[in-house]
Amino acid sequence: MESTKWTLSIILLGLLFAQAAFLVAKKKQPNKDFTGLSLKVKTWWGMFGVFCLATLFNPIVSLFSLMILSFFALKEYFSMMKTRKADRRIFLWSYVAIPLQFYWILIDWYGMFIVFIPVYVFLLLPLPRIIGKGTLGFLRSVSSTQWGLMLMVFGLSHLAYFQIASPIYGANLVLFLVLLTQANDAVHYIISLYVGKRKVVSSSNPYLTLEGFLCAIIVTTALAYTLFPYLTPFGALFGVLSGVLISVAGFLGSLTISVLKRDLLLGDDRRMKALEGNYLSRVDSLAYTSPVYFHVIRYFFDFM
Repeated sequence: MESTKWTLSIILLGLLFAQAAFLVAKKKQPNKDFTGLSLKVKTWWGMFGVFCLATLFNPIVSLFSLMILSFFALKEYFSMMKTRKADRRIFLWSYVAIPLQFYWILIDWYGMFIVFIPVYVFLLLPLPRIIGKGTLGFLRSVSSTQWGLMLMVFGLSHLAYFQIASPIYGANLVLFLVLLTQANDAVHYIISLYVGKRKVVSSSNPYLTLEGFLCAIIVTTALAYTLFPYLTPFGALFGVLSGVLISVAGFLGSLTISVLKRDLLLGDDRRMKALEGNYLSRVDSLAYTSPVYFHVIRYFFDFM
């Protein structure tokens, strides 16, 4: 607990420094596009508040906060879809799945938690769309909805399960995961913005470059090596591998959700611009890093 307080205090100082540096850079370079960086700074403050409550008070607060985050992320995902009146019922069923998914976490029913959305929701979700609604647009509607549930609810819900699965280490592991994920995103964005030349997938995300990806892996791995003795029970080898794993998974998350957004909003530049600061942009990496890191730890360590 004492190490957590010290870590949160250091993070607070780091956030204050990052905020000041961002304001200075924005003032000195008014023609530079800092939209992505501004979004990331706001995300850091939001995450810092949530995890202060989670680690210093009660894990139920964290669970409830993450459930609300999943709801808004899914809601914004649905707002990007080209929907018909027939799709409203399937959206309603999707929202009902959110409290159920987090309830399995609350009662520590891992078996149901891990299969509820990938199996039961997947099999039952088409029913409200089928009954009396015809076949027009069925596949796109159901598959797009399932994608949203997998990323925004199933993926993010793993953040809440860390503390339930491991009351001793869970809060610090979440802090470790979020710190590395956000640091990876920030380094990738800044390097790509200033020195990045080789676009990874220019059609989906202009901020993702090969130079940013490589620098992000190096910095995230170095940060993992620095923090693991204070926030995790891991040895040096797994501490270093954690940085690599989180960096690669975070990159894949950012890339995948960027492609999803551009596919859903293809030809609608006005809505694309309006949704630049949405919840999806803030949690895209965590939707991938959370489940990947959770299951790797659960496989190799007994405390999960």
